[in-house]
Amino acid sequence: MKFLVSTLLSIVPVTRRRNYLLLLKFLLLLLLIIALYSVLFHFLMLLEGRHYSWVTGVYWTLTTMSTLGFGDITFQSDIGKVFSVLVLLSGIVLLLVMLPFTFIRFFYVPWLEAQTRARAPRELPEDTCGHVILTGFDANIMQLVGRLRQYGYPYVVLFEDITEALRVHDLGFRVAVGELADPETYRKLRADNASLIFACNNDMVNTSIAFTARAVAPRVPIVANAERDDSVDILELAGCTHVFLFMKMLGQSLARRTMGSSTSANVIGNVESILIAEAPVMRTPLQGLTLQETRLREAMGVTVVGIWEQGQFILPTAFTRLGPATVLLLAGSEAQLDKYDRHYGQYQKDAAPVLILGGGRVGRAAAEALRGKGIDYLIIEKNLKLIRDKKRYIQGNASDINTLKRAGIDATPTIIITTHDDATNIFLTIYCRRLRPDIQIISRAELDRNVTILHSAGADLVMSYGSISTNTIMNLLKPNELLMLTEGLSVVSLDVPVSLSGKTIADSQIRTHTGCSVIGIKDSGKTHLNPDPSLVMKQGNELIIICTDESHKRFLSRYPTRKK
Repeated sequence: MKFLVSTLLSIVPVTRRRNYLLLLKFLLLLLLIIALYSVLFHFLMLLEGRHYSWVTGVYWTLTTMSTLGFGDITFQSDIGKVFSVLVLLSGIVLLLVMLPFTFIRFFYVPWLEAQTRARAPRELPEDTCGHVILTGFDANIMQLVGRLRQYGYPYVVLFEDITEALRVHDLGFRVAVGELADPETYRKLRADNASLIFACNNDMVNTSIAFTARAVAPRVPIVANAERDDSVDILELAGCTHVFLFMKMLGQSLARRTMGSSTSANVIGNVESILIAEAPVMRTPLQGLTLQETRLREAMGVTVVGIWEQGQFILPTAFTRLGPATVLLLAGSEAQLDKYDRHYGQYQKDAAPVLILGGGRVGRAAAEALRGKGIDYLIIEKNLKLIRDKKRYIQGNASDINTLKRAGIDATPTIIITTHDDATNIFLTIYCRRLRPDIQIISRAELDRNVTILHSAGADLVMSYGSISTNTIMNLLKPNELLMLTEGLSVVSLDVPVSLSGKTIADSQIRTHTGCSVIGIKDSGKTHLNPDPSLVMKQGNELIIICTDESHKRFLSRYPTRKK
């Protein structure tokens, strides 16, 4: 029975108008046959000398055709029995085969197709605009989607496989179906009205996507992730506006935060004329002082807008004491940061090399960044194929104490863990922390949800691939309005809320109530850097704040405002 229905489904045309016509014809045929059988039943019973009502004739026809056959009314003559067999056989075909098939084909299948089209459409509404088109899906894209939702950006994730699209839709994401290399796909997704297209597949697929989408959307930014350095030029020629080596960027970011490097302020972003920088306290004259005792604002003009302490972002008070693991988050102008560097930069230099656990793309990028800073390093790698320079590599397993001893774990100031497996990174973090409680441990996280676990395991700093890519994309979407610095830390520009208009920064107590720090106020095109607490905020000014995700939510909840 199932085989027969499947066979019929495969040969019936799918045009909706024709379906309705066929359905109407079938129902009329079925009613005609039932009426004919009921009339014949009536006359054949009269031949046997019995009389039944017309209603009884319809009743007998339906019970016989449906094979129920109650047996309360039967023919005695041979012609009547032959007629019963004919009604029974035709009922099997019409009611037990054709009727279910008709229901499936003309009711269930169209409904299912409509549901599928609604869940995984091939086309977006004509008025769709300002959206972000994503051409791949993984844990990192999930993190990016979360940010897009937070800042009110519509998005769609494009799939070629409808089964995968439906699976992701059921996880709560907006999806679309289409060929990645088909220009019609991007026309239907209104790519020419999009805010950005993010090609996040392998280099060859990304090249095809960029070339195809560029023809449809000549003015829309197209961003791609490149796996290899030599793919950057090809992707740019294909039509990409921006090409990023996110793995390389991750390795460089890990190396940049190494305490074995200079103690100079390292700029990690800027909004308007405000530079945001990180500066380690370890082995500088600042170590052991309270923030009030440093007098950084009075002497250098820079503002300490936060500190990193054992991987946690903290809003310090005047009495917060700076320890060896403290990293200052500074806001200031280029001249102010240069002044800071002249006083506190270049205080430390370790003779022992930094250890990098893992010689993959991230590990090699970290090594390259350290080499550029003149910092010695050693890479522990067990795969012979990944060993490039025997002077800089130690072959072995990083979980082996003898390998770590040979690499110099007893003297190294910093360990950078770069493997692509979070479970391995957690294991190595715990192991190295037990061996060297005083060491700086910087770890990579593959999944953002494991960042907290790695901090708990003993890592001083954790950076994830997802955060690197998400921050980069969001910064491109909102230049000069949003700057995502690192894990959950952002600089945001927004209009001064009505409830704060006419108040000074000191009176508003923004930092106390929300955890956000005001680092600038833009008034008539002029930016007041690190404004004086007595400065009055006015309607029409732009407020530049540095905040975590949670403090940003508290700010918007307490002071409703229009995000720029």
